[in-house]
Order: sequence, then structure tokens, then C-alpha cells
Amino acid sequence: MASPAARSASSRTVPARPNTAFRQLRGRLSPGEFAAAVRRSAREIGEQVSCDARYVGRVESGEIRCPNYAYERVFRHMFPGLTLPDMGFAPREAVRGRGARTAAVSAAPLATDPDHRDTRIQICEESDVLRRAFITGGPAAALGFAALHPIEAAAASDRVPPPRPPAGGRAGAAEATAVEQAVRHIRLLDDRHGAEGIYHRATQPLRAAYDLLEADVRHRSVSDRLHTGAGELAISVGWLAHDSGRFDDARSHYAEALATARVCGDAALEAHAFCNTAFLARDAARPREAVRAAQAGQQAAKHLASPRLLSLLALREAGGWAGLADRSGCEQALARAERLFAAGPRDGDPEWMTFYGEAELAGLTAQCWSALGDAGRAAEHAHRAVALQDPHFTRNIALFTAELAADLAADGAPEEAAAAGLRVLALLEQVRSARIRTLLATTAHTLRPHHTLPPVADFLSRQAAAGAGDGAGAGHGEAASEVVGVGG
Repeated sequence: MASPAARSASSRTVPARPNTAFRQLRGRLSPGEFAAAVRRSAREIGEQVSCDARYVGRVESGEIRCPNYAYERVFRHMFPGLTLPDMGFAPREAVRGRGARTAAVSAAPLATDPDHRDTRIQICEESDVLRRAFITGGPAAALGFAALHPIEAAAASDRVPPPRPPAGGRAGAAEATAVEQAVRHIRLLDDRHGAEGIYHRATQPLRAAYDLLEADVRHRSVSDRLHTGAGELAISVGWLAHDSGRFDDARSHYAEALATARVCGDAALEAHAFCNTAFLARDAARPREAVRAAQAGQQAAKHLASPRLLSLLALREAGGWAGLADRSGCEQALARAERLFAAGPRDGDPEWMTFYGEAELAGLTAQCWSALGDAGRAAEHAHRAVALQDPHFTRNIALFTAELAADLAADGAPEEAAAAGLRVLALLEQVRSARIRTLLATTAHTLRPHHTLPPVADFLSRQAAAGAGDGAGAGHGEAASEVVGVGG
């Protein structure tokens, strides 16, 4: 974290200037009308942004010098062919993260020391060619992700070929961009199709990303990006293992990400690793570890200026307390999560948190009440989670609906539970997730005493047929049983 003096130096060297280019893009629309257009465009590409007239004003005044990654994708969708500088924004490296910190240092006397020159941002490394590659996915293909396909082609697609090592054994901005793009590609596929069929392909680019850390790197900024990208990729691959029931693999990947975060001093990556570790511990029936990991994540995230991240970590803590049957501890953590969530989004929110909206808050809250044995309250929150979920997150729609079915079954509403279960079975044509199948199996077990009811009989028959089909395609190395939870 940059010192107050460094932040002050940075603000003096880069005063806010009105973004006239962006104002021209708004045209005759009012700020409110333009914000509505931004939100519509976000929905078209499956993004989740909370744009309003105030945000538009902050951009046009120059207060927001560079949008976060979610807004960047939306703006590029709205204005094809334009780069961030074309829209009046500053290069990302000069605004936030290590780039912002090193830019601040450059204003201080220390920056004149030749020993520190490699920590300064080399803006020339972010050429227009690389910016275009960032969007088109060329670098991701270089890491072998061209072979990743949606669920309908997953079984037929070939093994991901290993990426070529950087020329001359030297890694630069192009390789760092490739790793970052690979992370985004995995998250997109997981959001739409679930983890199964993706996990084994994703491990190969992960190994390649860590191999790049051994390459010769000239600039500290590139080294930082490579480490952070490799750590985020380890978390993404760990989540694929987690969602597929491979808990030991997931634990190893999360530990690798945590070690990488500490090696490079990246608090944001450390908080993310602890967040997923807490989630895994809860699902693996280690609730005390879940509480400790979530609290460690909150400690790492306390200076990151992201109330939403702290909110999610509080929910992870709540899940641990629920697993310990500590109702008081759970309720306190839930209240803290809701209060922090209400603080709204910030520019400092991590890119990976695009999934965390009202639906996820409701879904994780439902899980806590379910673990505490209050099926009625759990069903109430699960209903809300399903109703609020963005259509882009197909996996989460299926997951929250499966949780709703389980909660309704436990709450003594067998016909409603069966109807929800049937909706999930229809979604399984698009999504493959061991977690969802386990939830449906639990619901079926609860509903069997009500098999004489026509909706229940229909669900039980279709669920059994779907289970038989899954068994025929076994061999993924899933855990025989797993504790259910939501993906993130």
C-alpha cells in the first residue's frame, strides 16, 4: 500500500482533467440516459455494472481516470474500435495497482536512484497492438486456450497444446497479457458452463504461466503482472477443481496462489486466495478453518478500498460460523456483509468479483440459514437469489435454483421443490457441475416419501435418468460425495 505521502505526490503530478473525449461520446444523451445505455450494453455481453448519472459525471470530470475491467469491456462493446486513450482515459498502469504506486514513487527523490528505475511503469509496453490483443483474445490462444470449448464440444475437443516459450527465454508485456486473458477466458466459460470439462484443459496453461515466472523479465512492472496473473490463474483453476469435487486439487492450487501473493507482496491476490480457501474449507466440512481464512482475507483486504470485497469475505466468515452452528457469530457476519455491500461498488473492486451482486449475496445468505437448520428463511433468500440472478451466469442460475429446491424440500413443500428441481434439470443441458448434481440428489432423497405426487414423481424419474447418464460419462475423478456450496 502506498504511503500517504506517495499518494499525495501522485495526485500532485497527475491533476484531474475533464474527459472531453468521453463527453463527446455521450452526445445528446443526458447523463442518466447514457448510464441506462451503459447498463443495457453491459447486459448484452453478460457484464454487471451499476452505472448511474453520478458515475458518468465522475468520468467526464476526470475523477475516474481509467475504468475498471468490467466497465472497459462495456465501453469497448459500445464503441467498437476505440481504445481507452481514444475515449479519453489514461493507461491503466499509470492509474491503479502497482503502476499507480510506482508512479507515485517516481515523484519522490528515491525515483532518481538508478537502482529503482526498473520499478517505473514503461507506458510504451502497452502499445495499441497489445490493447487490441487484450480484447480479441490472441494472447489467450498463445497460452493454449483456443482449445477450450463450451460444454457441447468439451468431450470431443483435443488436449490443450503447451504454449511456446517466450523468444530468447525473455518474457514481456505480451506474455503478461496472455496470462491475464487466460484468466478471463476461464471465468467466462465457468460462468456459462460450469467447471467440468474445463478443469483438465486449464491445468496446462497454469503450468505454462508458472514457467513464465522463470523467464528473464526486464521490467518490474511486467514481473508483477506475471506473478499476479499466475496467482489469479491458480485460483481460477483451483475453483474449477473445487466446483468439480476435487477438493485436494483445489486446496493445492489455492495454496500455490497464496504463496505467489506473498512472494510478490500482492494484498489483493492474497485476499482472493484466502476468500476461496475459506469457501473450500466450508465445503470440505472444516468450518473453523473457514472462519480463520475469511478473517485473514479481511485483514489482507482492509486497505484495498473495496467494501464489496470485504462484504464477500464477511459472507465467507458467516458460512464458517453457520457450519459451527454458531447462530450469533453467523448473524453478526451476515449483518456486516449486508452493511458493506450497501456501500456500493468502487473503482477498486477486483475484476474477478463481477459475479458478486445482490443475487450472490442472497444465495450465500440462504446457504447460511440452511446450514443453521432454518429451511424457511433459506428458501426465502434462495427465491430472491434466483429472481435477481443475471442471465449471463447460467451456472449460478442452476445452482441457486438447485439450492431453492433443496430448501423447499426441507421446508415441507414437495411440489414446489420438484418444480424447481425440474428447472435445474433443464439447465443441466448447458451446465456441468458436480455440486449441482449433488444438490439434486439430496433433494431427490428428501422427496422420495412424496413419490405419489405427480410433480415429485416426474422429478424423481428425470433426476434418476440424468444421474444414470452422468454415471455413464464418469471418469472425471470427482469426489464420491461433496458438501454443497456456491461458486465464486
